[in-house]
Amino acid sequence: MLLFAGLGNPGPRYAANRHNIGFLVLDAIHRRHRFAPWRRRFQGETAEGQIAGERILLLKPMTFMNESGRSVAEAQNFFKIALGDVVVFHDEIDLAAAKVRVKSGGGNAGHNGLRSISAYCGNEYMRVRLGVGRPDGKKEAHAHVLGDFAKDEYPWVEALCKTVADEVEMIVQGRPEEFQNRIHLALRAKGFLTEPPADPAG
Repeated sequence: MLLFAGLGNPGPRYAANRHNIGFLVLDAIHRRHRFAPWRRRFQGETAEGQIAGERILLLKPMTFMNESGRSVAEAQNFFKIALGDVVVFHDEIDLAAAKVRVKSGGGNAGHNGLRSISAYCGNEYMRVRLGVGRPDGKKEAHAHVLGDFAKDEYPWVEALCKTVADEVEMIVQGRPEEFQNRIHLALRAKGFLTEPPADPAG
């Protein structure tokens, strides 16, 4: 079993925040792969299903971002899921909008959700970093990620979420570099990215 955790904050106030792109991606995976209905447990919302023949648990922690690790650890411990089988989808301001990078372990780059998960679970889980871009001018990073996506951002956000859902079986099959590059190729074709696909070694 794999655990896919999407990070965000609960409630309508935060639903369209850049910080909640992890929730949006999990919703897209849920729809695309026809998972069972969401249910409340492990201090979050969960849904079970299969992708590429593997059993998957989707988890949206409802603990608020800074305590995401409590929810992830509870689900991980209940199902005895190895830390290497935990995949966390989260916003990343150090990546341009619509870019994706996948890595296992490493630093948390000031992301409070990742810091919490590392504290409760350990650090060697996979992170799917979903670029939301850096704030313009003097706007602080905190205000940027807790701000809503602008209307002109909705097309790339929707395209990114859909493409992640379409290609996520590459993660399940242990092919993260292919997953990453397929997303970039698809979003370049739609005009949302002008850069070449990311270097898997980067």
